[in-house]
Amino acid sequence: MSVVSVPGTPPLDTPTRPLPVTLRQRLARLMRGYTFRVFLQGLLIIWAVMTFTFFLIRQMPGNPVQVKIDLLMQTQNLTFEEAQRVAAGLFDFDPNAPIIEQYLDFVGKLLRGDLGQSITRGGTAVADIITRYLPWTLFSVGIALVVSFTVGVLIGLAMGYWRGGWFDNLMTAFASVVSGIPDYVLALLIIIIFGVQLQWFKVGQVRGGVDPTIQAGFTVEYISSIIRYALLPVIVYVLASIGSWILAMKSSTISTLGEDYITVAQARGLSRRRILTTYVGRNAMLPLVTRLAISVGFVVSGSVIIEEMFQYPGLGRNLYTAISQRDYTTMQGIFLVITAAVVLSNILSDLVIGWLDPRVRLEKRD
Repeated sequence: MSVVSVPGTPPLDTPTRPLPVTLRQRLARLMRGYTFRVFLQGLLIIWAVMTFTFFLIRQMPGNPVQVKIDLLMQTQNLTFEEAQRVAAGLFDFDPNAPIIEQYLDFVGKLLRGDLGQSITRGGTAVADIITRYLPWTLFSVGIALVVSFTVGVLIGLAMGYWRGGWFDNLMTAFASVVSGIPDYVLALLIIIIFGVQLQWFKVGQVRGGVDPTIQAGFTVEYISSIIRYALLPVIVYVLASIGSWILAMKSSTISTLGEDYITVAQARGLSRRRILTTYVGRNAMLPLVTRLAISVGFVVSGSVIIEEMFQYPGLGRNLYTAISQRDYTTMQGIFLVITAAVVLSNILSDLVIGWLDPRVRLEKRD
């Protein structure tokens, strides 16, 4: 039986070429992808939190003008009318403007990449405040996060593997105590015990970010001054967070030791060091990776109380000052940066877990 081909059509045995993927099809695949949906959800969360924060801070008692009036009356013994005239000339802010109008103005500036001007700092751009003081917070809290996570994971791994011994009991008690004490209480204890009682350091000389008598520059003296002034805040941050890392890693290690592949590795006669590092440590750290990525987002916020106690020039201290002075625009800008950092760190943790554990990545594709 012969096969008759129709003129203008390829022979039946000719392999067909796949159709080229158009730009529209690629965009459609991208929009259906998991990563795109996660980032879109993150943007919606940032917008919702930004809107909620905008209206919430304006429900606080008082406004920048009223706070300044009270301060002038207390410090300069002015009458209410005199303080009101002075305060009205200091701020380019109308407290009686409709709140919806203020919100639309804020969103319009934000879409143009403008976070606005500080109300209480003579028109200083909020973006300049954030870029100036954010590196100080990233330096102190970032170092503390790396130290507390690394040391906590190693201690927790050893506690879980050799559980029941004196080291496990001692470190469990230590981790339970320090994780239950607030960071500002730890800061007070360090100042009172080591600064006032034992006089290991002078409290007044460790307040701030750097020695003002040293000229700024990339010199050993200037860098040493930065490290010396950041040492106490870093110690407080480490002590406040290391306990939770220790206990979390111990619990994850004990759970991992009960898996079948650990029993198989032991039956194969592998060394204890290889089992501890390759099989136990890597798998026990998976739940902590998500938590670490989320903690990276909170690094941006720093610690408001700790930075204020040590007069450390970070973003947290500026947030404290903005709240006390009702500087709405500065509060909005800092809260926006903190929210974006936390949301992006959550997205990062989701993607990192999918990269480390292929099973999670396959489930998300389904």
